[in-house]
Amino acid sequence: MEDQIGAPGSGISRRDFVKASGLGGTVALAGCTAPGEVPTEESVDTSTTPAESDSDLPTTSPPEIVNVDEQGGEVTLSSVPAKHEAHPGGSMGGPVELPKVWAFKADDGEPSVPGPILRTTEGEDMEVTFDNTDGMRPHTVHFHAVQKQWEDDGVPTTTGIRIDPGQKHTYTIPANVTGTHLYHCHYQTHRHIDMGMYGIFRVDPKGYEPADKEYFMTLKEWDSRLNRQMAGMDASYDPRNRRPDTFTVNGKSAPRTLHPEDGSPIIVEQGDTVRIHMCNNGYMDHPMHIHNHRFQVTHKDGGKIPEAARHDQDITSIPPAGRHTIEFEADADPGIYLAHCHKVSHAMNGTAYPGGMITGVVYKEAMDTDIFKQLMDYAGYEA
Repeated sequence: MEDQIGAPGSGISRRDFVKASGLGGTVALAGCTAPGEVPTEESVDTSTTPAESDSDLPTTSPPEIVNVDEQGGEVTLSSVPAKHEAHPGGSMGGPVELPKVWAFKADDGEPSVPGPILRTTEGEDMEVTFDNTDGMRPHTVHFHAVQKQWEDDGVPTTTGIRIDPGQKHTYTIPANVTGTHLYHCHYQTHRHIDMGMYGIFRVDPKGYEPADKEYFMTLKEWDSRLNRQMAGMDASYDPRNRRPDTFTVNGKSAPRTLHPEDGSPIIVEQGDTVRIHMCNNGYMDHPMHIHNHRFQVTHKDGGKIPEAARHDQDITSIPPAGRHTIEFEADADPGIYLAHCHKVSHAMNGTAYPGGMITGVVYKEAMDTDIFKQLMDYAGYEA
């Protein structure tokens, strides 16, 4: 939805944003192996090559929501080498950049980190084709939670199916477990997820009733040595000695997270019911805290939590690969409130605080204020 402002989901339109904030202008940035031939994950070198080290790479875009039902239940994914600007500006310790990622893209869309959000409905099968025709290394795609045929599990060492360069493969993914789930490459998983090959897929239950505002939020920590090494720079990455130095929400670090189009502010209006699907695609726990609001965790990992077991809280710790759906009412004094990881070192850009894994709940009623305009300046929004 090109006209939408805010995190992926049901934000407000650009026109409403300009009207509410008084800010105009534009943003600053514009085949398979045979089942009987079980491949090993170490058999193909994934080190960088001179051809990959070109500086002429595309820059990632924010993740789009792909309604797979509207495409007849079919979607094609591919992986594109790209540059990723977590925070391109100079404020708050920036710029924060990953010189090379492997970004998913859907069909003819733009490459993004996280990958596109694939949305379908309970009872509908997805035919997901991974097109590695122009690829440079093997990949697979693994979908969490849903129950599928063995050969569609996306793990090369247990299915014998690996999508080598020059090949395509189609997975049949049944929408038989409702909720918010993850997908990622499962070839040399420790490396390929850290290069950006991850995303969300959502199975809406039949008769699903959305909230007034509903958003998707993906958390990820990065050790940028890997991205710099794969870009041919002087860096040495050791997965056994991983040292994350970049922390993102939907691929961006604060204050870029507050950018109305490139970032993921949680835009609300007073009285809204708000639902956020929070997913952790990293390898560390992230305790997420929202200021001045009490929420309930209604679902975990696609499972619904009985109402009798829910309670009001303001922080929830999301483990690696975990998904928590939270709901709250926008009943605070209209303002701007942080939503952030409470491991304070994750809320930094290098040695600069604040930064990193921080976004905000932004009331539409508070957009026409001097402090909001200052935050937009930090975020790099050009009026």
